[in-house]
Amino acid sequence: MSSPPEAAPKPAGDPPAPPRIPPPGWLTRWAPGLQLLLHYRRDWLPKDLVAGVVLSAVLIPVGMGYAEASGVPAIHGLYATIVALLAYAVFGPSRTMVLGPDSTLAAVIAALILPLAAGSTERAITLAGMLALLTAAFQVLIGVARLGIVADLFSKPIRLGFLNAIALTVIVGQLPKLLGFASGGDGLVSRVAGLAADIAAGRTNLVAFAVGAGCLAAIVALRAWRPGWPGVLLAVVAVTLLSAALDLGRTTGVALLGPMPRGLPVPQLPLVEWSDLRTLVVGAAVIALLSFADTSVLSHTLEARDRARVSQDQEMLALGAANVATGLFQGFPVSSSASRTAVAGAAGSCSQLTGIVGALVIALLLVLAPNLLHDVPAPALAAVVIAACLSFADVRGMLALYRMRRVEFALSLTSFLGVAFLGVVEGIGIAVLLSMMLLVWNAWHPYSALLVRVDGRKGWHDATRHPEGRSVPGLLIFRWDAQLFFANAEVFRERVLEAVEALPQTPRRVLIAADAISQIDVTAAESLAELEHELRERGIELHFAGLKGVVKDSLASLGLAGVFGASRLWPTVSSAVDDYRACHRVDWRDWQDDVAVAAGDGRGGPAQAK
Repeated sequence: MSSPPEAAPKPAGDPPAPPRIPPPGWLTRWAPGLQLLLHYRRDWLPKDLVAGVVLSAVLIPVGMGYAEASGVPAIHGLYATIVALLAYAVFGPSRTMVLGPDSTLAAVIAALILPLAAGSTERAITLAGMLALLTAAFQVLIGVARLGIVADLFSKPIRLGFLNAIALTVIVGQLPKLLGFASGGDGLVSRVAGLAADIAAGRTNLVAFAVGAGCLAAIVALRAWRPGWPGVLLAVVAVTLLSAALDLGRTTGVALLGPMPRGLPVPQLPLVEWSDLRTLVVGAAVIALLSFADTSVLSHTLEARDRARVSQDQEMLALGAANVATGLFQGFPVSSSASRTAVAGAAGSCSQLTGIVGALVIALLLVLAPNLLHDVPAPALAAVVIAACLSFADVRGMLALYRMRRVEFALSLTSFLGVAFLGVVEGIGIAVLLSMMLLVWNAWHPYSALLVRVDGRKGWHDATRHPEGRSVPGLLIFRWDAQLFFANAEVFRERVLEAVEALPQTPRRVLIAADAISQIDVTAAESLAELEHELRERGIELHFAGLKGVVKDSLASLGLAGVFGASRLWPTVSSAVDDYRACHRVDWRDWQDDVAVAAGDGRGGPAQAK
């Protein structure tokens, strides 16, 4: 999953023209990447080779850093990167999208597997693999059943709170490594307390802190001043060379990556206990939805850039295939990455071959020269993860919500506090539940208004916004800005009656401006009939303006055609007002009447329908 605030990938120049591919067949549906590779254009090869090598230089430190942030050894980040790139090259519909370990998923993965692993590295690896398989199952389900709309439950306020909480959680978890010591704690509060206690006890390794802080400063500075440069690669290579030259691991106690196992992972099925499975399933569903939401945004960006339509359902199938591969090859859940996709695009990537080349470079490194990574300082990897968190944290976005929409800010804050203090799954669950409750409340208690005429302005306007407006004597115009169904039918009836009772004199007619009502159910129809009966007993007529044909049909099918006949249904508010003025001979002039008289056209009667 890529972090939303990251910059969208921008091509170095004009995007390559879409390839000429034969008419769609089964490959288009199930393996579009393979179809493209089978019809590969030779002129793309030099660009894809260069882009793949450049991309691999970024994938290595990022993959290792995110693996450690996820609670598994760094080598498993490289395993996950290799197989995810190869799987997407076959099943992925986007020609230049890059998949791999992700910083925002790292905290979710760690929060799920570390408590279950109970300090066992092997168990954490197995749990991470099973989590990837479960995530793949949900992603394939979303792709096949086209359930991507469920991701809309993660509204922007919820996502802002979630991302900021994830950033804070990951940064706090990485600070001990940056400072040169190990620190425990299960939750954010205990981690902060443990971190403060360790710093107060003097456990900070100043050399490790200098290495980590220097690496972090270099990444942030290059990102700001030279965004086209591979800042992560340059910073990590520099501190690694310094570490090797000064033998920092032996002379100063700086933790190093150490010896890496030679070779590639062997496929194996990660088997876990049933009790663990129940915990992982919920987290896998959350990861699948979050990855879908961000992958969709990135995919649409690439779709517009490359001028080629991409199926979002196929994107989910490709993500599912990638996570099946990572689960079987000792990896953990992966997703798309906007930042690494941008690196590939800037390097001239033309097709999925870029990802294949990047994967092969990493594989060759693990087979031929794994010791090249021996002297990578652990504080440098912590700096990579912290820099990623700083890039997607969006405190300004939450503050903007506070200024614009207090209710949505409350949702964002709830998401933040829930994720930070209760846990990722619990926090997201609470925030989504509150969001759905707000949705129900808005549908249950929609906005309504009394309409008035404002001199010099066409149409009819909200009386609360235009206190200078004029009402037609004896006519109450009530606007309802929502559907009318069982949940709000009683609210509708009560508001109309309250408006009637609030007038100094009983009106002759109530006119419902019903343009926003596009459906009506049995409960609402009964409520309308009851309202009409109550108003009729008071000597008040009930009319409607702007009622859609489908709603009129519903009223007829529900047996209310006799109650609300054609004489009570008007196409517009103005035509209904003209009828009222003609029927009751009201001593009231519309400002357009005076305009018409001044223009000399002889009109002086009721305003014409607009």
